[in-house]
Amino acid sequence: QEVKIFRALILGELERGQSQFQALCFVTRLHRNEIIPSESMAKLRQKNPRTVRQAEEVRGLEHLSMDVAVNFSKGAQLSSHIHNVCAEAKEAIYTREEDVKFWLEKGVDGSMFEVLPQTSDLPDLQRCKLCADRWKPCICSYSLSIEWYPCMLKYCKSRDAGGKVSSYKCGIRSCQKGYTFDYYVPQKQLCLWDEET
Repeated sequence: QEVKIFRALILGELERGQSQFQALCFVTRLHRNEIIPSESMAKLRQKNPRTVRQAEEVRGLEHLSMDVAVNFSKGAQLSSHIHNVCAEAKEAIYTREEDVKFWLEKGVDGSMFEVLPQTSDLPDLQRCKLCADRWKPCICSYSLSIEWYPCMLKYCKSRDAGGKVSSYKCGIRSCQKGYTFDYYVPQKQLCLWDEET
């Protein structure tokens, strides 16, 4: 179904009444050519697998407004991985309306999606970092960075005996990318990291 899943585990602040950890899942559409095919990954051997790698290319920050909740028990139709990856985040799986439209056109059951309240529905809905009341609903923001992932194949050129040049796959290009997700929470208590210090 062309699905990309991000899972975040955030350690709780027990002295502030939070549980040991909070899990979030962000589900978005995976575009073609965004990551290299797994078949290519399997064929390319990695030299020095224990080396800590630096990304060769830093891709820009992507800011995503996650305005739809995904029902965990029905999510398997979207991706079989949701059941495993998002098990701790059953009540906190988010996606975007534009991605939902794409999946609905591919025949996914729409009953797994629920549109979350927006600023247009609740005029006094603020960003959590500006909200003083810990029990009020607000728009939470969570940022993460993927420091290294295989984003493209590298091609090298070779010349045969007749001088004809041909290219062949000879490695993987790595990228780094940052994401910021904005999403509705029913109370600020679920978004205490988003406070201004």
